[in-house]
Amino acid sequence: MTPYAIAIHGGAGTILRSAMTPEKETAYRKALEDSILAGESILKKGGHSLDAVEAAIRTMEDNPLFNAGKGAVFTHDGKHEMDASLMNGKNLTAGAVAGVSNIKNPVSLARAVMDKSEHVFLACQGAMEFAKKNHIEFAPDEYFYVQMRYEQWQEALKSDTVILDHTSRTPNPSPSGEGNKFGTVGAVALDVNGNLAAGTSTGGMTNKKHGRIGDTPVIGAGTYANNATCAVSCTGHGEFFIRSVVAYDVSCLMEYKGLSLKEACQKVVMDKLVKIGGEGGLIALDAKGNIELSYNSEGMYRASKVQDNNLYIGIYKD
Repeated sequence: MTPYAIAIHGGAGTILRSAMTPEKETAYRKALEDSILAGESILKKGGHSLDAVEAAIRTMEDNPLFNAGKGAVFTHDGKHEMDASLMNGKNLTAGAVAGVSNIKNPVSLARAVMDKSEHVFLACQGAMEFAKKNHIEFAPDEYFYVQMRYEQWQEALKSDTVILDHTSRTPNPSPSGEGNKFGTVGAVALDVNGNLAAGTSTGGMTNKKHGRIGDTPVIGAGTYANNATCAVSCTGHGEFFIRSVVAYDVSCLMEYKGLSLKEACQKVVMDKLVKIGGEGGLIALDAKGNIELSYNSEGMYRASKVQDNNLYIGIYKD
């Protein structure tokens, strides 16, 4: 049997030690550990990688520290519009949702789209109706209210900007004091039967308008998994990741050019994205259990574990 492996991310961006309090850092490390252990608990019992990915992401969606689920940022109209996707590397099935509100765990709605519909991608009101028919858990507006997110929204409204949580494009520092960051969460996993899976979830950009959708729910851009190559989950400035089809590009470089996982991630994140001004990162895992946690920003909330090896947790640029 294959040794299992799992990796997660909780966002990338300008994450500096100088801007992080010890209490906040401890909270993030605990949140990352909780997430990866939730996924690992399934893998160590011989469970499927897809279930592990969903469990790891649900844990982060339930934590207000991350811009997904409960901690989703406010839109221009003061709403919460969330996106998520999942992909199964064994048979290339996938599920994705975009622009959904009041869904407690968007990743589980994406899973339902994959398992219970003939479609891949549902959006907005149609996705909400599908959620109701499939008994997906809803939560009231109050559940998604997080003071830190409210303050970020108010700051964005004053300057009439969309806060990208991005180093050079954000006019004001984050009110949270933790630095500017992309808050997308994601996970990739390899189970003992050699099956890869990937998933990603986000609340999008603070003060976003016009129903903006980023790369997170776009299969091939923010999420991709194929047992023949790798599983990838991205976090960053979504417009650039969509234009570069980042997640699939990593897989393509492995499949068609014979690059290793490390070489493919290096090419995409540190070369191709940088050339067009795209900031962010990704987590990737291949069928042999090799893990890459690649980013071109100042930091990325990340964690990984390979079966009997020690848990790795990182936040800042090493």
